[in-house]
Parts: sequence; C-alpha cells; structure tokens
Amino acid sequence: MDFTDAEPFLRRHHRMVVTTHRPDGHAHASIVLGGQVDDCVAFVVRDDTVKLQHLRRDPRCTALAVTADWSAWVAVEGTATIQDWDGTPAEQMRQRLRAVFKAAGGTHGDWDEFDRVMREERRAIVLVSPQRVYGLRSR
Repeated sequence: MDFTDAEPFLRRHHRMVVTTHRPDGHAHASIVLGGQVDDCVAFVVRDDTVKLQHLRRDPRCTALAVTADWSAWVAVEGTATIQDWDGTPAEQMRQRLRAVFKAAGGTHGDWDEFDRVMREERRAIVLVSPQRVYGLRSR
C-alpha cells in the first residue's frame, strides 16, 4: 500500500493513535484527531505536550487512523515536521492551523475565537511524511 491508497481512508477517519519514542527508546502512544494534508498525515497539538517534546528530539513516529468501531485501520510510519509560532509567520500559521483542523474533521462557529485559542495555547502542527503505509481497510 502507498500513501495515495490510504488518502481516501484518512479523509474519512480522523481518530488516530500516534506513537512517538521516549528518550529510552520505548514507545509513547497518545490519541489525536488528524487528517490528510499535503501528502502527509497532520494533526494539531499543544506546545507543552510530551508527544511534541519527543518529536522535537526524535521525529520518527507512527500515526494509526482507525474507524469508529476499530474494524479497519491504516498506519502511516514516517518522519514528523513541526510547524510552530516561533518558526512560522503568524498569518501562515493561522491559515495552516485552520486547514489542519478542517482536515481532521473539525468545524468551528467562530474562527476568530479559534485563532485566539490556537495562539494562546501555542498550538503546533505536526506533519508526518509517510515512509511506510500499511493497514486493514475494509471501508
């Protein structure tokens, strides 16, 4: 399977388990809502999360997207790139956060409030560039 095979699944199923690597090499799993953006798996995280600390140190990760009933899944293993408020122009960051949020199935009634919260919480974007894609896709 390659990433183009997985894209339709990733556009429909946004529940994900993300696995990063602890300093001692053990896995660290957490849940996110994600989606497909620019030939990558993308999700938004707070700047103070353990998963982001792990990814800043070691960008290897796996994003496992699952159906609501866990009957089908797609795993994307790859390298994470982080976009944050320190390294990305503010307007570009605002637009990218909205795009990733929408790709993850999100909607919002007040985009100005969304933008404010994203800035205040120093949310970052994680883009996982696929290196290996596999899974069990029944739908």
